[in-house]
Amino acid sequence: MTAELDPIIHPTHRLRICAMLVAGSTVELSVIKEHLDLSPSALSKQVAALVDAGYVKQERLGSDTRRVWLSMTRQGMKAYRGHVAALQEIVNATTVPAEG
Repeated sequence: MTAELDPIIHPTHRLRICAMLVAGSTVELSVIKEHLDLSPSALSKQVAALVDAGYVKQERLGSDTRRVWLSMTRQGMKAYRGHVAALQEIVNATTVPAEG
């Protein structure tokens, strides 16, 4: 196994946040909250861990400062891709071929 699981990204909610950001480039925090069905405090805790690690950038864009937008940083993209590669290696190494 060459890729390694990232302990910052590994918790399910953080992994899902990262997946949404990779798919959507920049995503409004309220969209993530609604999609993950998390309380504001639980979401804030998960986002803070990603921001503190330098994986996610949080900013307020435009005139409505109540709206918060999230996006992956280069460092976050690299970490996410490595984490996904490690998960794929685990799955590939343990998948039993289907009998024909």
